[in-house]
Amino acid sequence: MIRLAWRRSASRNSLAPLFPAAFLKADGALQNLQGRGNCSRPILHPASERSPLLRRPQPACYLSMASGGMSPPPPPKHTNRLAQERSPYLLQHAHNPVDWYPWGQDAFDKAKNEDKPIFLSVGYSTCHWCHVMERESFEDEDIGKILSDNFVCIKVDREERPDVDKVYMTFVQATSGSGGWPMSVWLTPDLRPFIGGTYFPPTDHARRPGLKTVLNRIIEQWQNNRPALESSGEKILEALKKGTAVAANPGEGPPPAPAVASRCFQQLAHSYEEEYGGFRDAPKFPTPVNLMFLMSYWSVNRSTSEGVEALQMALHTLRMMALGGIHDHVAQGFHRYSTDSSWHVPHFEKMLYDQAQLAVAYITASQVSGEQLFADVAKDILLYVSRDLSDKSGGFYSAEDADSVPASGGPEKREGAFCVWTASEVREHLPDAVEGAARAATRAATRADVFMHHYGVKEQGNVALEQDPHGELQGQNVLIVRYSVELTAARFGISVERAAELLASARTDMAKVRRSRPRPHLDTKMLASWSGLMLSAYARVGAVLGDQALLQRAVQAGNFLQEHLWDAERQTMLRSCYRGDEMEVQQISTPISGFLDDYAFVICGVLDLYEATLRPQWLQWAEELQRRQDALFWDEQGGGYFCSDPGDSAVLLRLKEDQDGAEPSANSVSASNLLRLSHYCGRGAWLQRARQLLAAFSDRLTKVPIALPEMVQALMSEHRTLQQIVICGQRDAPDTAGLLAAVNSLFLPHKVLMHIDADADGFLRRRLPALSTMTQRGGVATAYVCRDSACSLPVTDPQELCRLLLDGAAAETRAD
Repeated sequence: MIRLAWRRSASRNSLAPLFPAAFLKADGALQNLQGRGNCSRPILHPASERSPLLRRPQPACYLSMASGGMSPPPPPKHTNRLAQERSPYLLQHAHNPVDWYPWGQDAFDKAKNEDKPIFLSVGYSTCHWCHVMERESFEDEDIGKILSDNFVCIKVDREERPDVDKVYMTFVQATSGSGGWPMSVWLTPDLRPFIGGTYFPPTDHARRPGLKTVLNRIIEQWQNNRPALESSGEKILEALKKGTAVAANPGEGPPPAPAVASRCFQQLAHSYEEEYGGFRDAPKFPTPVNLMFLMSYWSVNRSTSEGVEALQMALHTLRMMALGGIHDHVAQGFHRYSTDSSWHVPHFEKMLYDQAQLAVAYITASQVSGEQLFADVAKDILLYVSRDLSDKSGGFYSAEDADSVPASGGPEKREGAFCVWTASEVREHLPDAVEGAARAATRAATRADVFMHHYGVKEQGNVALEQDPHGELQGQNVLIVRYSVELTAARFGISVERAAELLASARTDMAKVRRSRPRPHLDTKMLASWSGLMLSAYARVGAVLGDQALLQRAVQAGNFLQEHLWDAERQTMLRSCYRGDEMEVQQISTPISGFLDDYAFVICGVLDLYEATLRPQWLQWAEELQRRQDALFWDEQGGGYFCSDPGDSAVLLRLKEDQDGAEPSANSVSASNLLRLSHYCGRGAWLQRARQLLAAFSDRLTKVPIALPEMVQALMSEHRTLQQIVICGQRDAPDTAGLLAAVNSLFLPHKVLMHIDADADGFLRRRLPALSTMTQRGGVATAYVCRDSACSLPVTDPQELCRLLLDGAAAETRAD
């Protein structure tokens, strides 16, 4: 598949001249140290810029985890200390002929004691180019000896240690103009970077230096020109500290929400691709943060042309993605991104955070449009996660790889092998004639004919040559919906209901076939942050659909987080835990403490779980987590939260993430969390803290709000003041359920939902004394809708509550 090397905007490249000239001047061999970046998250750049497309090298069998048709591997020749780790990515490198260390004091001490530079290699287990560099370089005996003899080699899983990844990726992007994974950085013994890049081939190729050349040149410069290297690296680090600072000016408040939201919409509209939806040309990423902003923008601009356009952009994008090949029509879920503009041929990796955010986006689309398609896709995503990314403990696995061994066998893994089909395979597995259907050519139509017509399957394959530069998908088909069920039914002269049944049964049968194929590698690491996102998805989809099974899965996820990723004694979130050899949940000897995104995403998920189940213990835990987040990460001087503990001396930059990308920024999510909790807990200090956070990002929000669409939503909420919907009644009674169903049927992005019963000492009554005046009317469940301390008359009828909430939304639109 085609890959993308993303670049930062010109304003982010101003540090490039500081790249160490002493290293580059000798013979010109290393004039461009920046290797090819891959597996990279999208980094925002101006609309006028175009990012170069990259081709990947020929794939090979480079993971020991492959299964199906392969003889048992011989005992490993080498074993390094990564064999003691639990991260699937680190374990993939445990048998390299490289003396790898995990990130930690042992490695730092060795570098200082032996006065050696550090080679830091960062990646993750489902990263294609990480696999390539391992196969080409880290499994090479000669390169392994050069690395082990001359460097202290540290391997980092970026998903375990996002703090380390962010610091050195900032350096690589600043000095080279692009970034991605695998990331390769050389550090002094005190962890200061002086050279960085991404993927390097093992030997010189065309004008690109090979890793051997780079290593030998660094060794020479370290011996003969070390002061210049260290001085240059120090200058870059100091410039980065200044250039990445995010802080509010004294007395500054949040920027004006209507103007910021309008500008964010205009910037998204400028990059919108009208035919197939999405933003910019190929490759296309799902970008749920953009879609959620557009639907929120519509919710407060319903009567304006801009509001209507925003909704159309979001719904059209979601619809085209659902029909496209980026959506797995046989085994559910969504792939990482599309290599073409029509969402047809994806990069086949599946990430947990994509599933979580897309499930929420699709269920929101079903609320605003009433279209069953969107609700079905939301359920479809959660079916995939429940089946393939769920641990029996209630946790969630991180990702599935893109590459696997083809069903036909062979030594090489291929991208998409698990997911694609030849026409002959479809005919073999769906041979049954369709009774009463129009003939296909000179024979009776079969289920294969109906399936192939509907999903665009061609005898010669349906992947264009330019999307398959190495022939991995030659003769293969990526399923994409080419016709509506109605048109497919008309083509074969059958009823729409019959066509739908045939397609559904065919998908089921093809899924059985797929399960017999060698599976891609599964990253069984369980992360608090991504589990928090997934908790939100189950809670919100379950609440909208009134699906008790989904809500029970949400509760199971919440319990998992409390049991396995919350250290109650130390009052600390843990970053990760792991699936053991006996399918038990394991932890490493020194657990990694949680980062800002772990707290923020879990708090958001727990608040969503409260609104879905109305169990007050979840509110109590959210309050506890927020207090701890404040103590660990809040910047008292400049406002906003640092991404990691500012007291960690091994992390050289105190960063605040200023972009909503593949995942939302933890500061963006925290702004919304603070607003919600200020209403639940009656803490004006948290409302003030939310305003300070938004003020800290004021410059970014004002100039490029498209970089922070999630934070723009929080800014809109702060501007309007959240609506409080209070339901008084017995929690599990039918009349209470009716009122809750009315609330959940509507998309109300600027609200908090509360439940109170007869317990006078309940959590909410203790935090919010004003609720004591709210009671049931006539002995039935009663709803109150409040804002700014003013409440509507109580209502008991679900339809009347819907009208009240919709009238309030319309009034909100007029007020803007």
